[in-house]
Amino acid sequence: MADTQFDLIVIGSGPGGYVGAIRAAQLGLKVAIVEKDKTYGGTCLNIGCIPSKALLESSEHFQAAQHDLAAHGIKIPKVELDLQTMMARKDKVVKTNTEGIAFLFKKNKITPFNGFGQIVAPGKVAVTGSDGATQTLTTKNIVIATGSVPVELPFLKFDEKRIVSNTGALSLTSVPKSMIVVGGGVIGLELGSVWQRLGTKLTIVEYTNRLGGPMDQDCMNVLKKNMEKEGATFLLSTKVTGSQVQADGVEVTYESLTDGKTTTVKADVVLVATGRKPFTKGVGCEEQGITKDPQGRIIVDKHYQTNIPGIYAIGDVITGPMLAHKAEEEGVALAEILAGHAGHVNYNTVPGVIYTHPEISSVGITEEQAKEQGLEINVGKFPFMANGRARAKGFTDGFVKIIADKRTDKILGAHMVGPGVSELIHEVIVCMEFGGSSEDLARSFHAHPTLSEVVREAALAVEKRQRQM
Repeated sequence: MADTQFDLIVIGSGPGGYVGAIRAAQLGLKVAIVEKDKTYGGTCLNIGCIPSKALLESSEHFQAAQHDLAAHGIKIPKVELDLQTMMARKDKVVKTNTEGIAFLFKKNKITPFNGFGQIVAPGKVAVTGSDGATQTLTTKNIVIATGSVPVELPFLKFDEKRIVSNTGALSLTSVPKSMIVVGGGVIGLELGSVWQRLGTKLTIVEYTNRLGGPMDQDCMNVLKKNMEKEGATFLLSTKVTGSQVQADGVEVTYESLTDGKTTTVKADVVLVATGRKPFTKGVGCEEQGITKDPQGRIIVDKHYQTNIPGIYAIGDVITGPMLAHKAEEEGVALAEILAGHAGHVNYNTVPGVIYTHPEISSVGITEEQAKEQGLEINVGKFPFMANGRARAKGFTDGFVKIIADKRTDKILGAHMVGPGVSELIHEVIVCMEFGGSSEDLARSFHAHPTLSEVVREAALAVEKRQRQM
C-alpha cells in the first residue's frame, strides 16, 4: 500500500501543479500529486496549449503547400488534406508530453494518486478513485492547482459537436464549411485560424470593440487584416443573444451594440471562446472556509497562502492571467518558499503570445496603458518589411514596438507581430529582468541577417536611430 503521509500534496497536475511538485521534490520535500483525469498535464497539455499548437503547425504547413510554396519555385500539382492523420499526429504529440510528465514524477520520487482530490481538513486530502474507493492522505501543506474550465453561455450549451469549447474544436472529425467563433480572444483566434486554414469560412463575433483584450491594438489590426484577406469576417461590438441547434448546423442570433440591429446567421459549428473560469468545484474550498473574490478566484497572500494556514493556491484559480507559464513560475516560487528559500515571481514580465499567422507577442505595458497611468514614454517601432531575413522568408507583415521610460530609458514593454515573434519576445524579457534600457538592447550584437535585428532596430528607434536594412 502506498505511503499516505507527505510534506506537500498538490491537487492538479497541470503546468503549475507538476512543475511546482517537481521543484519541491528537488528541494527535498516528500511530495504527492493528485489528478482527477487519466493523464497528467491538465488543460494545457491535453486539450489546450500543446494540441492547439500541433494543429496550428500542421494547418500552417497545409496552407503553405496550397498557396506559399509556389513563390519559392516549389510546385505541388494537387494538395490533399488528410484530417485523420493530422489529428493522429496531434494526439501523438499530446501523448508524448503527458507520458513525459509521468516519467518526471518517477524520476523525482513524486507519488501520484489518480482520483478526485478534496480537502477534508487542513492537512488532509481525500482521494476518490474511478471505482468510488476513497483514501485519505495527510500532509503539512496543500496546494490547490486545479486550473480553469471554459465559460459556458446559457444560450450556447456545449454538446462538443455543433456547439464546442476548445475541447471539441480540437477533435472535429471533418472540416466544417462554416464556423462562428464567439469571442475574439486568444483561444478563438488560434482555433479559428486552424479551421480557416483548412477551408472553413470563419466569422468571429466579439462583444467589445477590440480583439485580444488588453493586447496592443496596432498588433491586433495586422492580424485582423491578414485573417480578413484569407476570408474571415469580424463582427466587433456585437452580442450573441440566442441560438438554435438544427440537424445541419446552428442558427445564431446576434445584435449590433452600435445600432441595435439584430441578425441571424447559420454555421456548421459554433466555437464558444468567451473566456475561462477557475475550477474549484468539489475541492473543499467552501467546506474549509477558503476565501474567494467575486470572480470565484481564491484569494492568497504574497506567499500564495489562503486564509487557511497550510493551504495554498496557484495558477488559474488565483488572480492574474490564465497562462501556463505564469502558473509554472508560481509553482516554483511556492515550492521554494515552502522549502525555506526566497521564491519570487516578477509579474511585470509575464509574456502573452497568440500563435496565429502572423504571431503576436507582448510583454509589459502597452502605449495605451502607459497613457492611462500618466507615464512619459518614448516608443520605438520597426517593420519586418525593412528586414532582409523577413524578405528572404517571404513574410514581411508586422513590426516590433518597444516602449521605454522617457527619463530613464528603462524598457517598460514590447509588442510584436510578425514571423517568429513568439521566440523574439524573450530577448526583451531577459533585458527587462535585468532592468535594462532600450540602449542596452540597441548596443547588443544581433547576427545579420536575422529576424532578431528587427528587435534591435526597434530599440534603436526609441532614440530615432534606426537604420534601413
